[in-house]
Amino acid sequence: MTRELHCLQYGEQEIQYEIVRRPRKTLEIAVEPDASVVIAAPEDATLDAIEAKLRKRAAWVTRQQRYFSQFLPRTPERRFVAGETHLYLGRQYRLKVVPHVQESVKLIRGFIVVQTHRPTRPEVTRELVEAWYRDRAHIKFPERIELCLGLFPDPEAFRPKGLIVRQTRQRWGSMSPAGRLLLNRRLVQAPVDAIDYVITHELCHVAEPHHGAAFFDLLDKVMPDWERRKQRLERAMA
Repeated sequence: MTRELHCLQYGEQEIQYEIVRRPRKTLEIAVEPDASVVIAAPEDATLDAIEAKLRKRAAWVTRQQRYFSQFLPRTPERRFVAGETHLYLGRQYRLKVVPHVQESVKLIRGFIVVQTHRPTRPEVTRELVEAWYRDRAHIKFPERIELCLGLFPDPEAFRPKGLIVRQTRQRWGSMSPAGRLLLNRRLVQAPVDAIDYVITHELCHVAEPHHGAAFFDLLDKVMPDWERRKQRLERAMA
């Protein structure tokens, strides 16, 4: 199986797509939930033939991308001033900025308390809160990965080769062909059951790289209520 990345100009829009070549006779175009385009193609299919098929389906592809885009992470505008609400593990906390000689961020009785010697500078508060979120993500995500692995009959067969935490604009998580799990830093703001959905979804990609019938059969088996969790994620993080 080989993978290729290409781009097709469609009017004023560029359609980036991935070709996955396999021993098959037909060509299949899929738009994934992260709005990416994947084309499963025969090993001997020419690029001209693949692009011709994609041009015929381009209107459908762009409609599907627009549909999925409404569910992608959208970073809400935050000013990082006292009294503003921020999410952590699905719960809302009010931001409290306290003058202090040392800089720190703590959860205290419904508040995210930011201690800083520059309390009147929201950009400093932002940096401190974002760093705190990153630290919490690096603690919480490995804990949830271990719990999610326990859903599989052979957990070690689905264990990722590594974990990358990064703030991304277009997806909550991904599993690389090398088995490295990437999770969006913003996911630490979501409810725990929604975090577990994203992790379990990506772990299923270890065995099933694409969203075909076998992938959903596996996801249904290990997490029967994944659709409810997915909807909760979309509502909580919209």
